[in-house]
Amino acid sequence: MAEHHFHLKANWPGLRNDIGEIEAGNLKTKISIPPEMDGPGVGTNPDEMLLGAAATCYIITLAAMMERSKLEKESLTMESEAIVDVTSGVFTYKKIIHRPRVVLKSNASEKDVALAEKLARKAETSCMISRAIQGNVELELQATVEIGEGLLF
Repeated sequence: MAEHHFHLKANWPGLRNDIGEIEAGNLKTKISIPPEMDGPGVGTNPDEMLLGAAATCYIITLAAMMERSKLEKESLTMESEAIVDVTSGVFTYKKIIHRPRVVLKSNASEKDVALAEKLARKAETSCMISRAIQGNVELELQATVEIGEGLLF
């Protein structure tokens, strides 16, 4: 069994509404509480970082699955949204919605479209971060798969 270890250093010099820093590999940024939660909104925050972890894991997993399936694409883009519920002063990370958009090559078949749709669904359950938060955060997928027009000369 192989294990990979990732490390993060954090510095929080003050109180609740101060600004800290984190550093992990290539990630180095300021952190604070977002303005939506009455914080200063400097740098990033845990809510954005969890969304970022889920989104990047998903899109990389989908790209890898498409590559292994030899499914060629013109583009793969995505927008993701997180919903945090506040009930009686308790903040709960409720839901993450991924909206990937896969544009296949202009010569793609309907079979390719069906495969891309299948892989989009499978990537959500295969992604390590999705599996880590499963049962705690609802995951929703709104995938769009289309065939590109290709380049006309």
